[in-house]
Amino acid sequence: MKTIIHKAESRGFANHGWLQANHSFSFANWYNPERVHFGALRVLNDDVIAPKMGFGTHPHDNMEIITIPLGGELKHRDSMHNEWQSVLPGEVQIMSAGTGVQHSEINGSVDKHLSLFQIWIIPNKQNVVPRYDQKTFEEDNRKNKLQTLVTSIDSNHEGSLKIHQDAILSRIDLDKDKSFSYQLKSSNHGVYAMTIHGNVIINNNALETRDAIGVSETEAFNVQATENSQLLFIEVPMLKL
Repeated sequence: MKTIIHKAESRGFANHGWLQANHSFSFANWYNPERVHFGALRVLNDDVIAPKMGFGTHPHDNMEIITIPLGGELKHRDSMHNEWQSVLPGEVQIMSAGTGVQHSEINGSVDKHLSLFQIWIIPNKQNVVPRYDQKTFEEDNRKNKLQTLVTSIDSNHEGSLKIHQDAILSRIDLDKDKSFSYQLKSSNHGVYAMTIHGNVIINNNALETRDAIGVSETEAFNVQATENSQLLFIEVPMLKL
């Protein structure tokens, strides 16, 4: 088993006033040559956005973009849809940028901050037709069991959002003293696991809130919760860029 540990405080940080951004991987003005990607996972940003503020219209292409709101209200508009669309905690949003798309993302609240994860995954197909989707995932369906959020558009998994990469995004909420064994899809895959909240032990490593571990070259690994904990798993092919 191969592991890398990314403690929460080791992430890149940018304070833009209206935006407080933590970067697990090199992004914008923060560059760390040892933190460019984890396999096909290119970006994991942990953002807090002030009320009524956000990202103006900007382009993307050939990237799979997943957004997971954690608190507040995200409003999204893109060149595929003229109307603003709300994305709330409990929902997940995906956008395949493909041949090119323009979009805007703002905090839809006038008085509450918006917190979210934004994830970029390198696609396995170039210049696809852009597409957008979002879906609600009930909290009860991840209590002490794995809840699959996103899978490959080529897979037959029902109930998940689809992207152009052989990746699996999932969540689990573990009660204190509960354990869980994560089974990897193949020997060519690795898992980037982030503790959203709580404290867990993975491969003898204690991980607190927003700490992460990358696990590869193994068939499975065990997660032990030392307090009530929420985790995000991002399983991707271990590409070498």
